[in-house]
Amino acid sequence: MVSSSPEASGPDQSASPVSPATSAPPSTVPGLWPRMACWLYEGMLLFAVVFVSGWLFSTLGQMRDAMDSRRHLFQAFLFVVFGVYFVWFWTKGQTLAMKTWNIRIVDVHGQPVSQRRALARYLLSWIWFLPPLAAIAPFRLSGGESTVLIFGWVAVWAVLARFHPDRQFWHDAWAGTRLITSKPMSRR
Repeated sequence: MVSSSPEASGPDQSASPVSPATSAPPSTVPGLWPRMACWLYEGMLLFAVVFVSGWLFSTLGQMRDAMDSRRHLFQAFLFVVFGVYFVWFWTKGQTLAMKTWNIRIVDVHGQPVSQRRALARYLLSWIWFLPPLAAIAPFRLSGGESTVLIFGWVAVWAVLARFHPDRQFWHDAWAGTRLITSKPMSRR
């Protein structure tokens, strides 16, 4: 896959686009384990985002407890906050977790991701959670059963990347993005 960083590509490679049907060399596509480790690390980092956002929302909205009637509004607020977080970082090329695991996001031509494409990827990435959450809702499953269902679906969705020609996650393919191996991008 083409990379826009000088360390990962030669001067003549950055100008030539790669067609979406062309497979990237195996060395540029991160393996499943590093991608899942990055995914878990991203979840830990999001804890801080949720903490600060939740504190601001509950303080400014004077919420007294988690079962406040505005909890659905809070969930919608977090959905927007996560969207802003991911779209902003993805348009820059990497989140902090992606920098740690040497993973970068690009479009199918190896170019930086646009805001529109990053937003599409964010919306499609909810496939990691929406199917099990939709299954949990009508059946009133216990916490343990819900956890098994969610982690089971995450494992299935991750393994389905093995069936993509470039070993990319399917939401990336649908959004027109790719994850590639890349050193952390320098500050600009």
